[in-house]
This record gives sequence, C-alpha cells and structure tokens, in this order.
Amino acid sequence: MKLRLIQYLACPNCGGEIRVSQTVSEDGPEILEGTLECSACAKQFPIIGGVPRFADLESVEPEKAATASSFGFEWKHFTQEDERYGDQFLGWITPVTPEFFKDKVVLDGGCGKGRHMLLAASWGARDVVGVDLSDAVESAFATTRESHNMHVVQADIYRLPLKQAFDYAYSIGVLDHIPDPFVGFKSLALKVKPGGHVSVWVYGAENNGWIINLVNPVRERFTSRIHPRALLHLSKLPTAAVYAVSKLLLRPLSKLPLGSSLVDRLFYGQYLTYISRFGWREQHTIVFDHLVAPTAHYIRRDDFEQWWREIGAEETVIGWHNKNSWRGFGKMNGNGSERVI
Repeated sequence: MKLRLIQYLACPNCGGEIRVSQTVSEDGPEILEGTLECSACAKQFPIIGGVPRFADLESVEPEKAATASSFGFEWKHFTQEDERYGDQFLGWITPVTPEFFKDKVVLDGGCGKGRHMLLAASWGARDVVGVDLSDAVESAFATTRESHNMHVVQADIYRLPLKQAFDYAYSIGVLDHIPDPFVGFKSLALKVKPGGHVSVWVYGAENNGWIINLVNPVRERFTSRIHPRALLHLSKLPTAAVYAVSKLLLRPLSKLPLGSSLVDRLFYGQYLTYISRFGWREQHTIVFDHLVAPTAHYIRRDDFEQWWREIGAEETVIGWHNKNSWRGFGKMNGNGSERVI
C-alpha cells in the first residue's frame, strides 16, 4: 500500500479518517504488512501482502463470499494480457474516450486482475483505486505495484472504505454478480464527487432468454458448485464450440461484402463476431466466467434506466452493447435526462 492512498480512504463503519498505526514490512514505497486504524472509532484493518483489507470472505454474506471465491480463482488463473483490452474496455464505457481520464481520480468497482486500472493509468489518470472483495486483489496488486498512482483495496462494494473523492467511477460486469445490483451501483456512485461521472456495464435481459432459461439452471445447479479447477477443464468443451463458430464461421463471414448485415441477422452473431478477435485463452476466460458465478442477474433496460434516475444522474447515456448487454454513463447531480445511442 502506498501512503498516497490514505487521502482517499474512510472508515467503512463510521466514515472516520484512516491512518497508518503500524508498519511491519516495507518494500520501497509499498507498505507490505501493517495496520490501518480509524481515528474516530479506533477500528483496525490489516495490510497484508501490500493490500489494505477492509473485508474478508468470512465476514460477508455466504452468497457474496461464494461469488468472490469463484472470481478470485478466475483472476488468479487467467492472468494473461491482451493488446485488445483497450478497445474492449472503451466499448464497455462508451462514450468515454482515453482523453477523458486525464488528471482524474478514478475508482474501479470490482477490479479483478487490474487490467482496466492499467489502462486508466496509461491514459493519464492522476490516481486509480481498484476495489475487489475476492482474492483477485493479489493479482491486481502484482499487476499494478510498480506504478506510483495505482492502488488496490480489498473491500465489499456495499461498504466501500472510501471518501467521496472520485472524478470518475466505473464497474464492468460486477454488479450483475452481487445479491442486489442496485445497492452496489448506488454505493459506487456515492463515492463520486458532484459533477463527476459514472460508467456501468451489465448483462441485459433482452436477447439473453436462452442463457436465462437454459444456461442459468446448469450454472446454478452444477457448474458453480463444482471445484473451479474441475470447471476449468470442463469449460474447455463449450469454449471449443464458441471458438470454432467465432473464428471459422463468423469472422470470415463478417469480412465479406454485406457480411456485417448477414452476421447481425444470425443468432448471437454480433457478439460472437466481437469475441472472434480474441484468442483461445481469452475466449476460455469468457466461457469460464459465465459458468463459475453462483449469482448472475440479467438487467432489463427499463430497470437499468431507473437506476440512473434514482441516483439523480444527469446527461445520462444508455446504450446497447453487442445486442446482449447494457452500458450506462451519467453525471452525478441533477434531475436526470437521457439520450439513446
């Protein structure tokens, strides 16, 4: 943990100021082992492996703990990098561009292995704070520790140990895996300063009926209950099917004259063409991700719109992504207005 993180921290119990009360081990600018303490209520929080720990899987609800455990395994295994992550990230946070990050203090709600934190920092963010409940914080810390302006915190998104100090917050594919997605969304948005912005990407209910009715029962009753290491190998079978269809059929088809219009008419054509740009390991990550989570919500557009109204966002932009998910962007404060893209 770098000392400059302190300026953004607040006690998740009472909102008091956080200070370093004990340093046991350091490595250059990083406090690897030590203790944080709230100056108001005296609650203490450990720093373990360079990461401040404001929550652990033993102290949260079983549903959240099970989900965090599954994703912790995922992001500690799938640690690969991909040059296409930048375009992928921008697709999820449209209309945000790289220039938008310049000099902003940014919050990543559910940072996983830290890949989006790296992008935000490379695009000029002043500081990037990534929060995750799972053991993925270990991978995120390893990914970001060499940078002076990236910080990883283990915490529950419902009880973020942070001040309202952020210019921009985003959450990608995280809120739909917690018991109440709106509660997590509101908690994230409340950490953004007036005039700041929020981006969120979630699974859509529309066009995903086959997943909801066919895949979800299998995930709930079987794949999310077996050991992740067993699922890692089992998920190679559906990955092979996805890989073959996307690489051998839809990608070549999309390059033909009028191919794009043909792809759009095919079942899941736009999405499969989109992921065809990725190699085997990334496609395996995508398939594994859909099968490992104990909890998954698919959000209807009208419900997603209501989220933004309830936090009082203005200049809201809600868009369809690959015809199977929703992305939203809004400015904090105001009565809320929306345009569709």
